[in-house]
Amino acid sequence: MKLLLTSAGIKNKSIHEALVDLLGKPITECDALCIPTGMYPFRGGGAGAYRFISGTAQSPLCELGWKSLGVLELTALPSVDKENWIPEVEETDALLVWGGDVLYLRRWMHESGLADVFGSLRRDLVYVGVSAGSMVTCSWIGETYTHEPPKGEDIKSEVVLVDSPEGELSVNFTVAPGLGLVDLALLPHVGHERFPENSLANCEKWSSKLPVPLYAIDDQTAIKVVDGTAEVVSEGHWKLFAPGT
Repeated sequence: MKLLLTSAGIKNKSIHEALVDLLGKPITECDALCIPTGMYPFRGGGAGAYRFISGTAQSPLCELGWKSLGVLELTALPSVDKENWIPEVEETDALLVWGGDVLYLRRWMHESGLADVFGSLRRDLVYVGVSAGSMVTCSWIGETYTHEPPKGEDIKSEVVLVDSPEGELSVNFTVAPGLGLVDLALLPHVGHERFPENSLANCEKWSSKLPVPLYAIDDQTAIKVVDGTAEVVSEGHWKLFAPGT
């Protein structure tokens, strides 16, 4: 399986070309399944999931002109016979994984059984992530919560003060194992006004708490991964932090 890990979808020509290169054929000849699950923990999450599926969200993905588009709802899969949904995943050209709460998405990747299937999928299938949909693939997740983070035996969280344009901001910095599809950590939306805690200065603090390299990327940047090798595709800004820096 190949991966295209974006901050905010297919935002520019370079990321679009990277997607087509990974697919190996035009998008109009490719089938895709979209996964909206990560949005549900938020207020208005259902409306956000609909915008993603209908192609009206601000992060372009479903509206790119796919030959066919289906929905793979992770919360429904435990109640569905595996022989009814696993072949769909095996036969599709692309999995389009939306953002939201990364630890909620991680939970349903495991509980749905999808995480168990990844290792057996064909090499030319392309996983396209947006925000949390990208972060969840990493060996380690480092995420900031302005509210109480999810609980779990493998989730560690600490309250830290970070810089923002409005002054110091108190957040819960939370670390947990990801799916391990790529051996790195990823922080999206760097420099975005909606995420003041995601500054490069703060990312340097986050990197000291992670055992793997941290890619801090803005919305014009993506990480292309083939055979475990990561390549940055960008028309914006990004920085790589060594672990423990």
